[in-house]
Parts: sequence; structure tokens; C-alpha cells
Amino acid sequence: MARFVVFNPWKVIAAWVVVAVAVLTFAPGLNDVLNREQAGFLPDKYESVQTQKLAESAFAKSNDATGTAVLKRDDGGPLTPQDQEKITALANTLSTSKIDRVVAAQTGPQAVSPNREVQLISLQFQGLPDDTKVFDAIKKIRETGKTDLNGTGLHMAVTGDAALGVDNQDAFSNALAIVGIATVVLILFLLLLIYRSPVAAFLPILSVGIVSSIAPGIIALVAKATGLQVDQSLQIILTIVLFGVGTDYIVFLLFRFRELLREGEEPKTALVQAVARVGEVIASAAGAIIVAFMALLLAIFGAFRSLGPGLAIAVAIMAIASVTLVPAIVSLIGTKVFWPSKSWQKQPTGTTFAKLGAFTGRRPAVVALISGGIMVVLALGMFSFKTDYDQLSQLPSDTESAQGFKDLQSGFPAGALNPTLAYVHSTDGKPLDQSTVDGIADQLKTAPGIGGTMAGQDGKLGLISKDGQTAQINLLLTASPYANEALDTIEPLRDAAHKIAPAGSEVLIGGPTAAYADIRDANNRDLSVIFPVAGVLIALILGLLLRSVVAPLYLMASVVLVFFSTMGATAFQVTHLQDRPGVSFSLPIMLYLFVVAIGTDYNILMIARLREESRLGKEPREAARLAIAHGGPSVGAAGVILAGTFGSMLLAGIAFLTEMGFSVALGILLSSFVMSMFLVPSVTALLGHKAWWPGHGDAARETKPDDDLEPARV
Repeated sequence: MARFVVFNPWKVIAAWVVVAVAVLTFAPGLNDVLNREQAGFLPDKYESVQTQKLAESAFAKSNDATGTAVLKRDDGGPLTPQDQEKITALANTLSTSKIDRVVAAQTGPQAVSPNREVQLISLQFQGLPDDTKVFDAIKKIRETGKTDLNGTGLHMAVTGDAALGVDNQDAFSNALAIVGIATVVLILFLLLLIYRSPVAAFLPILSVGIVSSIAPGIIALVAKATGLQVDQSLQIILTIVLFGVGTDYIVFLLFRFRELLREGEEPKTALVQAVARVGEVIASAAGAIIVAFMALLLAIFGAFRSLGPGLAIAVAIMAIASVTLVPAIVSLIGTKVFWPSKSWQKQPTGTTFAKLGAFTGRRPAVVALISGGIMVVLALGMFSFKTDYDQLSQLPSDTESAQGFKDLQSGFPAGALNPTLAYVHSTDGKPLDQSTVDGIADQLKTAPGIGGTMAGQDGKLGLISKDGQTAQINLLLTASPYANEALDTIEPLRDAAHKIAPAGSEVLIGGPTAAYADIRDANNRDLSVIFPVAGVLIALILGLLLRSVVAPLYLMASVVLVFFSTMGATAFQVTHLQDRPGVSFSLPIMLYLFVVAIGTDYNILMIARLREESRLGKEPREAARLAIAHGGPSVGAAGVILAGTFGSMLLAGIAFLTEMGFSVALGILLSSFVMSMFLVPSVTALLGHKAWWPGHGDAARETKPDDDLEPARV
């Protein structure tokens, strides 16, 4: 394959151009298959999903989006009768102005807080919370409120599920633009620093740009064909993965190409050998990432399950491009890929990596102890590990949704933002009695964590459906609807609700808080399944690559140690330094997949180099020295580039993305500079030939002197 690509570059490039044009012309976009509603990712067995379907059949529009307009005086004082009249007039305006998708805007005396500081306007829409037309309606309501309240001494902030969707969309769009620009600029800067060549710096941008134009369309085609739901975070993560992983693979290839040129090989021959040698590493590394991502298909939470195939497809395309498109381009420009630098003509001596390799070869036990000890210390941060499911805490604090929730809490229980819904449903076909429903409401509002109930416009606690078979009771939690404290109330509340259901009926608990409680349950289950499955599958890939049982065991153990050290450092930083409730709930599984998969990339590159040096007749400690001296620069460069790429997510302004940027960047640096460069070579040197048991992967196959470095003193 390497010979075909190197000697037929125009055919390879033409094939990629044809594919890119076809995908851009005929494939749908990712926006066409996005699902922005988290609860929609849960399977039917969860009670929150069952209540959602019950509400949809009983009340027709109960599954549609809702919102809350929170009104306060600018000076924070109590609302006057005149203020309340203005607010009522605004509600009437919103109801009668024929804003598309607005069904109702209601307020009244029952919507005024007990301390008279806040008045609410309840908004009802036609359409789901992620409907773009509903988003447009939210924006129009905000504009209308700003215009009508100008000069009145009142201000309005619209919050709730639909408003959260609007602010989420805006935040993610801004983050996508910022992260995309920062990623490209950072990669160019780092590659210019490493190669001192604009050609080498722009090569990843060009090749990844082509893959980036193809991958979303193919993912969207697969999603439409299979009914796969796609989470909105995929767009940003996809950009980072393609640039990060793609640049890594290209760095691996260029470093080996330059090394062979320094040994005196002709450019074409050197490139063929580079593709042949690095191709195995790229294929195995990509296979490990793909397996790890595809393990997400075992998740029962759809947001996780949807990320796996999308990212796996992108990595597969990038890997293919790295051993076909990139070598074809390099074949055409030859050594000019390093222009104007002449470093490819000079054999380096006494480099930092050579010194580090020599020290590791002399003192492998000391190196193993220090490198492993660093990660163990960082892993102690796991004692402060907690997860956070709060949507509002994920958004920048200056969004209108966040401000509206803050205003709401000054007069109502925090749960008024999104009431928890209790549904009383007749199971024997007899219609429900209003007094029975009100009695159930009175009992539920005394449950722990419940701050009260929200009456309807008619003053009744329970809304009974037209067929009399189902009633809805709005319960107000004392905590934020998405906080862990609120989620903890759901299971006891469900137990109480199930017990008080009268004969011939059932009481089920639903709503946003219940949905997130179920998501938490699904998340915990997914972590316990996906972690070991992904680990075992990656270990099998390593075993097949190395023909060894021992090496995959300590390679995977080192990767797992990197995960816990990274997660521990992140948990400590988030809970103690940032004083946040915990890390975003989806971070552990994303971090595990990225650190395990990409960390395995570096392990594969280093262990393959260790094996290669051993096959040249080197003893274990000498092989470790030479592997670090030769493989260290490419692992280090790739680690810095990928860490910097993920680090650009710190600019996103969304808690999950900034946490992911910090944690993955740290995990990549630990993987490349601590694990792959020191821990793995030192442990391999200590184990010696036993590392390759039961195979003989290190058996000498040819002898070739390595004169550029002094032998390690053992």
C-alpha cells in the first residue's frame, strides 16, 4: 500500500477530492440529525419517560415546550399594584400578538411571590423544547418584553427548558467558533515551532480540513440510515478529535520520514518505509480509539451512545487519510515539506531525549517509581470526586436563563423554574375525583425536599384531563431542579407516591428533575459497563499487535492509572479551587475514552519502537534508551499538540467543555510525558524479555548498528 500511495500520488489525491465533493453535494448536515433534549435519550423503562408518554396522551400538549418569564423591579423592591397591572398587560400582549408557536402566556395573583418581589408569566408553546421555531419564539418574547417594559422600572428574564435551549445553542455556536479558530492557530504555532517549516505546519490543516468536510456528512448519513440520535456536543468534540488525532498521526509519519532521511535514504524510499512502519502504529492506535468509542454503543443513555459511532467514523476516516492522502501530498513535495529548515539533513547528537533515554536505561526502577508516584499523588484527588447534572451551572452566568433563575429564587422555591410533575392515573377505567387528587397533592407536598405546590389558574392543585383518567400535580422542589440535592429527592418521592396511590390508580413522578435522576442512574450503569468492556477490547488489540499477554496488562494498567490521576486532579480543581458542585456528569466517560484511547496511541508508538529496537539485537535497557531517544520527540510533540488542541476548549465558556479541555489536556500530557516516555519504557526494561511472553516479539531479526547515540551504561 505504501508503495502504491507514494508512486501514484495524483490518483490518491484525486480519489479524496471526488469523495469530498460527493459528500458535500449529496450528504445531509449534522444539524439535520441533532437531538438537544437530554431526556429524549432515555429508554422507555424509566419512569420519567413513562410519565412523558402518559402526559402526551392525556393532555395532548403537555410534552410541548414551556417557559417562565420572571419579572422584578429594577430596584429590587416589592411589586406595586401598578407594576402588577403592567405585567398583566405584558402577558396579554404576548398572548394576543400572534407570535408563532406561542400558545399561551398567563399570569395573575397566584403568580406573585409571597414576598411580592417576583411575578411570573407562564409560557406555553407548540413544539418540543429543541424546536428551532420555539427558539425563535423565545427570542421574540424577549424582544417584546424589553420594548414594552422600557422605562417602567421593571425587567424581565425568560428562563425554563426552551429558554435554556436557546442559550445553550448560542453558547455552543460561540464555543464552536472560538474553539475552531483557537485550534487551528495553536496547531500552526506549535508545528512551526517544532518543524520551523510553514509547509509542515499547514499540511495537517489541509488534510484535516478535507477530512472535516467529509466526516460530518458521512456521520449524518449513518445517523439517518440507522435512526441514530446525535448530541449537539458532537460538533465541537468532532473538531477537536479530528485536528488532535489527525495532527498526531501526521507528526508520527513526518518524524519517521525525517529520521530515515537522516539515515541517508532516498526521499521516496524513506517515505515508503515511513508509511510501512508507522502505518502499523496508526492502524493499531486508530483501532484502539475506534473500539473505545464503539463501546459507547453499550450505553443505555442515548447521548453517550450517539457519540460513539460518530467519533469512530471520524477517526477511521482520519486514519485512512494519514496513510494515503498525507503520504501522497508528501510524495509530491518531497523534502520541501521541511522547507526552509535544513534539520532533516543533520543527525542530532546529545539531545534532551537522548539524555532522558540514557538515564532511564541506567536507572529504570527509579524512573518507574517517580513516574508512577506522580500519578498516584494526583489520583488522590478522587476523594473529592462528585458529579453535577445542573444545566444552569453549565452555561455562562451572564445568560438570560441563568439571570432569570436567580431572580426567580428571590421569591419562589428554586423548583418553580421547572416543577416536578406527579401524575395520578386511573388503572381501572373509573374517572378521577378532584377531592382525591387534591388529597394526594396535600400528602406529596409534605414529602422531604418539596417546598410546595403550584396551583393552576382555577386555584386547583391538580389538573384533570378531559377524559378524567389522568391528573397532573405541579410540585415545587426546595432545590434547583437540576442540582444533586433535587435529584436525591426523586427516589424517596417516588416511593411515597407509589404507596399513597388509591386502589384502582397509580401515582408516577416525572418532569425535568425526575428525568435527570433517571439519567444519573443510566450514567452510573453505563460507566460500570463501558469502562471494563473498552479496556478489555483495547487490551486485545494490544495483544494482537504485540503477540504478548504481559505487555498489554501493564500497558492498560498504566492507562487506567493516568485516567484516575487526571480525574482526581480535575475533581480537586473543580470542587476546591472553583467551588463548583462537581464535575459535569458526562465528563468521566468522555475522559476515560479519550485518555484510554489516545493514551494507548502513545503507548503503541513507544512499545512498537521498543520492540523494533529489540529486534535489532538490543538488550532491554538499551532498547528503552533508544526508544526514548528516537520515539520521544514524536510522542512529546504529538502530546503537546493534542494537549494544546483540547486546551483550546478552555475558551468555550461552557462548564462541561472547559472541564473537558482542562482534564483531557492534562491527561494527554500525563500520557505522553509521564506514562509513555518514562513509565512504560522503564517497566519494559525491568521486565526484560518477560514483557513479551508468551511470544517472542523482541527476538532479534537483524543487526544494525546505531552509532548516533552512546550505549547506555548499565
